[in-house]
Amino acid sequence: MENSTKIEIRDLNVYAGKTQILRNINIDIPRNKITVILGPSGCGKTTLLKCLNRLTDLYPELKVTGQIVIDGKNILAAREDIYKLRQQMGLLSQRPYPLPMTIYNNISYALKLRGIKNRREVHKLVMHYLQQANLWDEIRDRLREPASRLSIGQQQRLCLARGLAVNPEIILADEPTSALDPISSQVIEESFLKLKNDYSIVLVTHVLRQARRIADNVVFMYLGDVIEQGTVQEVFENPKMEKTKLYLGGTFN
Repeated sequence: MENSTKIEIRDLNVYAGKTQILRNINIDIPRNKITVILGPSGCGKTTLLKCLNRLTDLYPELKVTGQIVIDGKNILAAREDIYKLRQQMGLLSQRPYPLPMTIYNNISYALKLRGIKNRREVHKLVMHYLQQANLWDEIRDRLREPASRLSIGQQQRLCLARGLAVNPEIILADEPTSALDPISSQVIEESFLKLKNDYSIVLVTHVLRQARRIADNVVFMYLGDVIEQGTVQEVFENPKMEKTKLYLGGTFN
């Protein structure tokens, strides 16, 4: 029977010099579910996300200790192939960063990284990933246009499609709707709800309504600590910790 846990985080600590950013984080992230990491600004949500694909390696001042185990492997072990690890994870940032090329080539470029060069197969997969990101019907006649001509909401979905084209197992999303209008945000949320059938999704947000709408699993963080975690029903309807109750009640954000 397949393990229902996709990522196990054990005793994870992150330091920037003498300042501790994350403190003794222990989380199980389930397979094929949406795990939402909630908490006020500056609580360590984005740093935690960066640990998962080792983007923390880009900051020499950061020291990371502990374990992040994905499918039985501790990805913090120095011998891990970082490029291969990052291929396992599609990353969606706060603002979309389409490549300075056509809509079509944004996806085909990611496919070439996988070694897929057959034109017919590339075309079929470009269409597949644009459909997965709820974008194909809107841009099917505009594939040769520069990606920069798309609206910001469409650009974000293009970046999602490009991330999927690398063939990841996990989708990391850092406030992916914060720069979008409500309709574009809804389309991204709908995409995630469909995609969780095939991917494990970790979403950082501070929007409580969004978390409530799409989360299966919720982790609430405050000042570098995990205060509470559980199903969306447990955390929202029956929070155990006083800080969680205050945060959900809007006392601080």
